[in-house]
Amino acid sequence: MPSLVAEEGTEVAMAPTQDLWAAFLDDLQTRRPNGGTLLAQLQDTLLTALGRMPDEGWADRVLITRRLAARTPSMNAHGLQFCDRTTRTAITILQERFGLADPHDMRPRLALDMMVAAFHCALEELTFQPGPANRDDLTARLRDAFAAIPGSVTMTLP
Repeated sequence: MPSLVAEEGTEVAMAPTQDLWAAFLDDLQTRRPNGGTLLAQLQDTLLTALGRMPDEGWADRVLITRRLAARTPSMNAHGLQFCDRTTRTAITILQERFGLADPHDMRPRLALDMMVAAFHCALEELTFQPGPANRDDLTARLRDAFAAIPGSVTMTLP
């Protein structure tokens, strides 16, 4: 029984982040292709989902969850499993909705992984911000992280 209580506690603690990714999947499921790149489509979808999150307190709860997961291996593992399930669901949606038929094409997975990495970078930046966090701050940092992706892919070492 203790593991069930711990699992329920993890679900409650991770709810703000899971709500964001559920909104992301919902939007991706109904989004129409805009003719741009897949990465841009995914970024727009995440920004739309982020805009659906509550203004007050949501970003603070996300940061508390992030800090708690960093100190709690079982919670971190739960988050990694959730991320993997969400990514696999997104790949399925992309294949079904956008006609990405080749299951061996790595590009959709890499685009998703870059978007998720940008989200994690934005969260990390928000963690170092003085004062309380808010959704607009996270959105601004996420846009900065998205803008850094092309340069990170082509960055050369001196």
